[in-house]
Amino acid sequence: MATSYGDFEPVIGLEVHAQLLTRTKLFCRCETSFGDAPNLHTCPVCLGLPGSLPTPNEEAVRLAVLAGLALGCTIQRRSVWARKNYFYPDLPKGYQITQYEEPFALSGQVTFLLDGEERSPRILRIHMEEDAGKTLHAVGNASIVDLNRAGTPLIEIVGEPDLRSAAEAGLYLKRLREVLMAVGANDGNLEQGSFRCDANVSVRKLGDTKLGVRTELKNINSFRFVEEAIDVEIRRQIRELELGRPLVQATRGYNSEKRETYLLREKENDAGYRYFPDPDLPVLILDQAYVDVVKQALPELPDARRVRYQGLGVPAAAAQVLTSHPRVAGFFDECLVWSSDCAVDATKIANFIIAEVLRDASFAGLSASFPVTPKQLVELLRLVQEGTISGKQAKALLVEMSGTESSPADLVKASGMAVMSDEAALEGMARELMAANPKQVAQYRAGKATMLGFFVGQIMKATKGSANPALTDSILRRLLSEVPE
Repeated sequence: MATSYGDFEPVIGLEVHAQLLTRTKLFCRCETSFGDAPNLHTCPVCLGLPGSLPTPNEEAVRLAVLAGLALGCTIQRRSVWARKNYFYPDLPKGYQITQYEEPFALSGQVTFLLDGEERSPRILRIHMEEDAGKTLHAVGNASIVDLNRAGTPLIEIVGEPDLRSAAEAGLYLKRLREVLMAVGANDGNLEQGSFRCDANVSVRKLGDTKLGVRTELKNINSFRFVEEAIDVEIRRQIRELELGRPLVQATRGYNSEKRETYLLREKENDAGYRYFPDPDLPVLILDQAYVDVVKQALPELPDARRVRYQGLGVPAAAAQVLTSHPRVAGFFDECLVWSSDCAVDATKIANFIIAEVLRDASFAGLSASFPVTPKQLVELLRLVQEGTISGKQAKALLVEMSGTESSPADLVKASGMAVMSDEAALEGMARELMAANPKQVAQYRAGKATMLGFFVGQIMKATKGSANPALTDSILRRLLSEVPE
């Protein structure tokens, strides 16, 4: 639910930096691997040594265009590389190669639901750029610089100031991440910094149209902290205005332990970066035929997948979970293929994946591993559907199958596990149970219908969960409703 801020309205625009999943950097052949020894993946180009010349990475351009198309942007046939000049230890050239006045993509949007209402905040632009290195402070009495990351290809997705709450910002980021992961452009890893966000936050009186003084919140590395930081900063700005203090445009960080933002520096303006076209790089020209080829490679996007799943009867909340990671959606789709021969219900498959399979799944970026295969899962649920095993037995079999190629049917046969559907035997057990619990029988017959659960539970306990649930329920209802002689 969206938060109310009294007489004030927040205005929020997000700038998301997403690392493109290439093997090498944007303008050189150095690897983009994470976690290696400092300064291992460097060369004259990414170190900015005199005489070195950058060469654009074709795969980075393709992934950038793919992301732009997936987000509904118009791809510009002509875009220009620019130098953004500033001085910092992790920027060895003294400038960053980026795009400024002429980016490669314009005018997209991200769609999500909030409180049942569809929102479609706009994307102003997407441009390509290289990442800076990493400065580590307070290492002994010094700071050190690791330039492995310098030159890594990024896209910066600049949102319009269309968001009006921290909750909207969180949903925007989640949907954006889902799309980038679905097309394989980004691995969505917030902890490693391959997907990170800056938030521009301002407030104004309700009804005003003029934008207020904005604060930029830098590099927040989790969805929860993004929402927290934005909410905290909104409340700080409102408090300052209510006390009659003028706001100053600035860049601030977020301390999650203290739940407060803190000043990093007064905000620079674009003029301070002295942008100009990079003389070492030609204008980037993308002909329409190239854009069309990239567009044809677009996979089914998360929104379309959710619509398809809901058309199969899968609830909206379950469809959202299934589309939150491309490998989970792929696993479910494979299950649907296997289920086409045995008509296992899509909703039952979805619920079992979410409740049982994902608990033991593991994820690393775009990769994922699951405890069973889609074929094993569908065969398991077919046994439940046919009444061969119970739902409780299915959960036990899932554990037994995990990490193996065993067939559920073979395991059931080998272990002697099967649903007990002998009506005479179950009726005999029910009569013995009723004779041993006359008080509970009397309570049921006096109108306490919940006592049925007591008797069902006792039979399930006695049969170790193998009793046919529907048959057990039917027998108990019949016997408990009999008029005593």
